[in-house]
Amino acid sequence: MKTPPTDLDGESWAFALEVYARPDVSDACLKLQNQAGVDVLILLVTAFAAVRLRLLLTPAEINELDNACRPWREQIIHPLRAIRTGLKTGPAPAPGSETEQFRSKVRAIELEAERLQNQLLAASLPRRPAKPQDVNADELRFVLRDVTRLSLEKNGSKPIADFLLTIDTIIDAVMHGAP
Repeated sequence: MKTPPTDLDGESWAFALEVYARPDVSDACLKLQNQAGVDVLILLVTAFAAVRLRLLLTPAEINELDNACRPWREQIIHPLRAIRTGLKTGPAPAPGSETEQFRSKVRAIELEAERLQNQLLAASLPRRPAKPQDVNADELRFVLRDVTRLSLEKNGSKPIADFLLTIDTIIDAVMHGAP
């Protein structure tokens, strides 16, 4: 079952932006994205489900989230990201002041595409009873490792041990950051 229509997408998007802005989190997320193939939004929505909804997603539920957003990610977000990152170095006339303005516009469009993906993910969260107690750091670590492990199985060849400290950076920010 899926979540009922609420402002869950707005809450999860605000959570994702807030967590991503915390010290060291963007670098940790980008490392997981670039080296392990992790979809950062799936990671952050999984963390949101755990700490705000008290739902610890199973590997099957994480795969369902991935299946729900894969076409959007592959057909829309990845091409936008490729354009944005390509403008850092070229082709001519990039990089330059005029192309930097264009790159900023692409970055804004990419962010809006990610917001729409977040909306899709929030709508795809399972609807089931929450845990009676708040999720602790060890439980969050377990599900975020599942997100990373599942991505590595599909996309990477590195061992999960290479990413444990990176995952812990995100856990610390989520568990000890501002409410």
